[in-house]
Amino acid sequence: MMISRPYYTDWLKRWKDKDVIKVITGMRRAGKSTIMQLYQEDLLQLGVPSSHMVSLNFENLENEYPLTSQELYDFVVARLAPQETTYVFLDEVQRVKEFETVVNALFVRDDVDLYLTGSNAYLLSGELATFLTGRYVEIQAHPFSFKEYYSALAESSNAVRPVDKNEAFNRYLTYGGLPYASTLDSERDTLQYLEGVFNTIVMKDIALRNPQMDMRAFKATASFLADNVGNISSVRRITDAIAQHDRKTSQGSVGKYIDSLLESYLLHKVDRFDLRGKQYLQTLEKYYLGDLGFRFWLLGKSAGDVGRRIENVIYLELCRRFTTIAIGKQKDQEIDFVASSMGEREYFQVAQTVLDEHTLQRELNPLLALKDNHPKTLLTLDTLGTGDIQGVKHKNLIEWLLE
Repeated sequence: MMISRPYYTDWLKRWKDKDVIKVITGMRRAGKSTIMQLYQEDLLQLGVPSSHMVSLNFENLENEYPLTSQELYDFVVARLAPQETTYVFLDEVQRVKEFETVVNALFVRDDVDLYLTGSNAYLLSGELATFLTGRYVEIQAHPFSFKEYYSALAESSNAVRPVDKNEAFNRYLTYGGLPYASTLDSERDTLQYLEGVFNTIVMKDIALRNPQMDMRAFKATASFLADNVGNISSVRRITDAIAQHDRKTSQGSVGKYIDSLLESYLLHKVDRFDLRGKQYLQTLEKYYLGDLGFRFWLLGKSAGDVGRRIENVIYLELCRRFTTIAIGKQKDQEIDFVASSMGEREYFQVAQTVLDEHTLQRELNPLLALKDNHPKTLLTLDTLGTGDIQGVKHKNLIEWLLE
């Protein structure tokens, strides 16, 4: 069963036949290969014959594909449709030695429309970025949104009764949105699957590039950040916390571990933006997990910290809906998220509940202090008291996620 993911397939269709390379990046097991398959089905519906598609997945052990640039180029060219456009899909292409060369060689051909995926930020760094400056477009694939997750649960063959939205959201907050994890019924199976994904990312994308890394200190760094999503976290604070558990490491090493987590999309960093000075600040950034399931696996926590976890969910959803996300600083007040896209800006505050009047005012005040006309939204789990409050839209966050 493949769940429709129109956010990504519509993006690919918009760029179809345009003279740029289409690149999907993102965490392993977030669904990049499935997105490619869904798009290929769309191409068939648009009248593109299957003989005009070449699709290679370099992590599929059932097929052996050339792993050197010249052999791969010859392999693909031999399968191109004569005098017609061929849609070429190279999945996890970074596994090919000197892949930059074959990517560039295929791109300059008039008879190839080229699509790539990759599971770490190195795909668009180094020589490839030099080769292709201004000649590619990128979209980052995230695990299931809650809307996609809810749809997956509803379409599951095990769904013998209508899926309750609140139950589904509670499960999503705990186990995350990796597509295959949504099909697992037991907590033990989910835990084992998440462990496998995490270890695969560490061994294939991180340890190979950092052979001297201290695995215990690396996991301690990841665990600290998973336990502090949405909190201001510094390298020094993390280093000190690890030292308290009799595991000494240097700030330099912790900084490298954070970079590795970011490069493999296990972690996202959000900078602060000074709304008065109109500039990004270089300190007191926050971190959010690429998937909340890793909090469950790293910490063994299936409850607690609901406010921070829903903040993580909202951050990932905003990444799907906007191009730039920042933390807003307004004098001594903070706005959870400032989201921008196409020159438009929106402000978001996130709270578990604001039924208490004091809590409501605390969350509203930073938004009300803004003297502009950009949309302002307060997202909570409350079902009572929603609506317009002095120009601020108070919405139930589950309903907002399902919009």
